[in-house]
Amino acid sequence: MGKEIQFVAGAKGGIVSGLLLKPGDAKALLVFAHGAGAGMRHRFMEDTSIQLSERGIASFRYQFPYMEKRSKRPDPEALLTDTVRAAVMTARKQAGDLPLFAGGKSMGGRMTSLAAAQGPLDGVRGLVYFGFPLHAMGKPSADRGGHLAEIQIPMLFLQGSRDGLADLKLLKPVCKKLGANGELYVIEGGDHSFHMLKSAKRSDEEALCDVAEKAAAWMIDRI
Repeated sequence: MGKEIQFVAGAKGGIVSGLLLKPGDAKALLVFAHGAGAGMRHRFMEDTSIQLSERGIASFRYQFPYMEKRSKRPDPEALLTDTVRAAVMTARKQAGDLPLFAGGKSMGGRMTSLAAAQGPLDGVRGLVYFGFPLHAMGKPSADRGGHLAEIQIPMLFLQGSRDGLADLKLLKPVCKKLGANGELYVIEGGDHSFHMLKSAKRSDEEALCDVAEKAAAWMIDRI
C-alpha cells in the first residue's frame, strides 16, 4: 500500500524502492526504515504505516540495498547510514510543508540513530524507534547505545517488556542519561515486535494500536 518511489541509496547503494503513504489530513511524515530480516512490505511495516496514517501521520518506507537485491546479509554500516540520509532527502521532496521525523524497526531505527549521531538529518525533528536493538539476543550490553548521546533531537523508544534485544534494566539508564531528549514507552508483555503472549489481556492488534497511538501523539506534540 502506498505510492512507489525509487531513489539512489548513496554513491554505492544503487537504486532502491520506497513506499509513500500520505493521508489527506497528514500532520507529519515519518521516514520509516525496516528491520534486518524483512523489508518494507513486511506485515509489521505495513500495519504500522496504516495505523499511523489513520492518526494523521504519513510514512515513507524504504528498502536498504541488500533487501532490494533480496540478499539476507545486511549492507556495511556506512552504506546503511548513507541510505538513511538518501531516504530523508527523498522524503523531504515528497513531504511538502509536513514536518519530518525518522526512525524504524529494530536495525532500521538503530541505523537512523547512527546516521543522526554522525550529523543532523536535514529537517528531521525527532527519531522514533520501534524496538531499539540495544544488544544481540542473549548478550546483554549497552554498548550499542553509546552514540545516542551525540544526537541533538528528541527520541522516542517504543519497547516491549519482553524484548530479547533490549533488556530494560540496561535501556532505562541509557534513556535517563539522554535527559529531555529520550523518552521510553514500554508495551507490557510485548516482545521485540510487540507480539503478546496468549495469556496476555490484549491482542497483538491492540498492542500495535497502542504503539501507533503513542508514536503519532509524540510526533504531533513536537510539531
